Amino acid sequence: MDIFLYIVLALLAALAICDLFVGVSNDAVNFLNSAVGSRTAPFWVILAVASVGVLLGATFSSGMMEIAKTGVFVPEMLTFKEVMVIFCAVIVTDVLLLNTFNSLGLPTSTTVSIVFELLGGTLAVACWKIWTSGAPMTELGQYVNSGKALAMIMGILVSVIVAFFSGLVVQYVLRLIFTFQYQRIYRWLGGLYGAASLTAILYFLVMKGARGASFMQIEWIEWMDANTEAILIGVFAFWFVVLQAAILLLRANIFPFIILAGTFALAFAFAGNDLVNFVGVPVAALDSFNILAATPGADPAEMTMSGLREVTHTPTLILAFSGIVMCLTLWFSKKAHRVIRTSVNLSSATRGGKEQFGSSLPARVMVRSALRTNEVIHQIIPRSVFAAIDTRFVKPRPKSGETELPFDELRASVNLVLAATLIATATAMKLPLSTTYVTFMVAMGSSLSDRAWDRESAVYRISGVLTVITGWFLTAFTAATACGFVATLMSLWGQPVILIGMLTALAVIVKTNFLTKGEPEETIETTRQIDRGDQESICELLTTNVNVYVHRTLTDFAEGLEAFLHEDSEALRRYKADAISLMDEISERRSAYYSMALQGGGKKRDRDARNFYYRAFTSMKEVSHSLRDQLGVAENYVANSHSPFTGKMRENAILLAKDIQQVRDDFTPQACTRILEHLDEAQQSFLVQIGDEHISLRKSELYLGFLLFARELLNRFMMVKLLQTELEAETAKTAAALAEGRRGGGSNGASSQSA
Repeated sequence: MDIFLYIVLALLAALAICDLFVGVSNDAVNFLNSAVGSRTAPFWVILAVASVGVLLGATFSSGMMEIAKTGVFVPEMLTFKEVMVIFCAVIVTDVLLLNTFNSLGLPTSTTVSIVFELLGGTLAVACWKIWTSGAPMTELGQYVNSGKALAMIMGILVSVIVAFFSGLVVQYVLRLIFTFQYQRIYRWLGGLYGAASLTAILYFLVMKGARGASFMQIEWIEWMDANTEAILIGVFAFWFVVLQAAILLLRANIFPFIILAGTFALAFAFAGNDLVNFVGVPVAALDSFNILAATPGADPAEMTMSGLREVTHTPTLILAFSGIVMCLTLWFSKKAHRVIRTSVNLSSATRGGKEQFGSSLPARVMVRSALRTNEVIHQIIPRSVFAAIDTRFVKPRPKSGETELPFDELRASVNLVLAATLIATATAMKLPLSTTYVTFMVAMGSSLSDRAWDRESAVYRISGVLTVITGWFLTAFTAATACGFVATLMSLWGQPVILIGMLTALAVIVKTNFLTKGEPEETIETTRQIDRGDQESICELLTTNVNVYVHRTLTDFAEGLEAFLHEDSEALRRYKADAISLMDEISERRSAYYSMALQGGGKKRDRDARNFYYRAFTSMKEVSHSLRDQLGVAENYVANSHSPFTGKMRENAILLAKDIQQVRDDFTPQACTRILEHLDEAQQSFLVQIGDEHISLRKSELYLGFLLFARELLNRFMMVKLLQTELEAETAKTAAALAEGRRGGGSNGASSQSA
């Protein structure tokens, strides 16, 4: 057997393992977010439950592997050499495409990409074969399994809509029944809800999803089909008795149990449905190789792959090994943990936080239309009806000092159980779904029915939904086109292009996901400190952040000014991008003030510290905003090749850059005052120069803009430093008073004891 084939199989296996790690790191938030956000159990318990679900789900996913083998192309029409070109083109395109989309921050789906890459690669190889053989292009349809491909495409698209409206309707009905004060109602209905949830999980995951498991016997499946109703009634009755007894007799809260069961179910469904995205192509390539090897003397360029239809089960060992890799990723991937915690932190923001998606014109139109429709409905239906409904949606106010959870337990359980049943149903039908899109849309629907979409956030949430749907089409079109192009190159130039492409894909995925430093963990710790909202933690945060942000702002301005003087547009573009990133970070940190204010509580010194925090971050945000604008104007000036600064203007600009660098390294009021004096002199000298040299309006405004920004920067940062110093002094005074009080208490206790 050609050594080239062994090399290709080895590279496919390596890419599959890397893809598993990367895929789980990015997608783990889909099935862990609700449990972590509702703080149902310790993190290690949630991970353990999810790991069991992933491991079992992987072994049940054998039937899904047929998507890569016969779901898109017709194997009888393609030879071994041609299907290997398709598989290699798909894996190369998939790695490069997903990394590109992730780098650009665009929404994507591993399921959508793999299906359309198979479609694009198949069409390219089929077109090449038809063209080289001189056959008419009308034969193209014979190479594509159009019925199955169309069913998969429609299934993915329809799942987005079904998931949204399912989450909307189910959550609305349950909220009407249970309200936000569900602890009272669920005493009588909790057992019913829990039994229904667990029965649904059993039915969709085991009785439906088990059909594709590699170890399932035909007799077992026939027995389940013959006794489905009896099994479901028995399971429902068992769980109803157990859960209702736990509620009434033990006063137990069954929601954590339901949420953990839902986490298991969604992890199970994720592994069962998405495993094909990561290992389906390598497994299909291995099966093709085995078929060729089983026929001695067969010509790879002539032997068709009709045998792929006969390979209906993937070896359990491969599935189990894939499940183990996914479980290890859950436990040891720092990226996975960071994504989960970041998602929870974003979800927990109440007011003033940065929305994940921006606004869009269609979203604005839809919100305005919804508001007008709502007014019409209120005119038709009696006000008393809406008043009665409103009482079911009154949220309890968090206690003083208590952090509001991103999800309550009812909504978390709906998100998990509903998403799991939808994905498991598709798995049983051997239809691939995007677990990311399904979980996202279920969560969007449940949050809408829970009235989490108020007028402050509705436009952004709808924009998010539209962005996801747009991302679906963008991913599909890009994946099919890119894979078709890669497959054409591989068909044209053969083995060298295949090896270069696969080695490049492996290098990209390793460098991007294993050799690149992740975000610092201090962001997570910072969030925990902000949640405390006390004087000491705020002082510590302010001291750390002020020093960092002042240094970054002064650096960007000084070096950006130097880049402008050297007419370096590329460097200006980098400094402008860093200024935008800086403004976003400061804005996000400043929004923590609203969370602290909404929590309330604390002593007067804590409330004063929060006010210091807000004032300081507001000043830094205004400076970063002005810095972005000023560097943007300078970038356009250089890009349009306008005349550079000359004479005294240039000398003063060079001196200003040096002064800013000096004050960055030693920020003192005296140094700032000295620079402000230099700015006054620079402005006076400019009035003389503008009359002598007739400087243009554009150049004058840019120069005066630099001077004005430098003045604003120094004045605001001096105020920020003053706020920081005052807060540090107040915190030290408080600490000294508390220490004195402890010493006084200790001495009094000792005196009493001796007396």
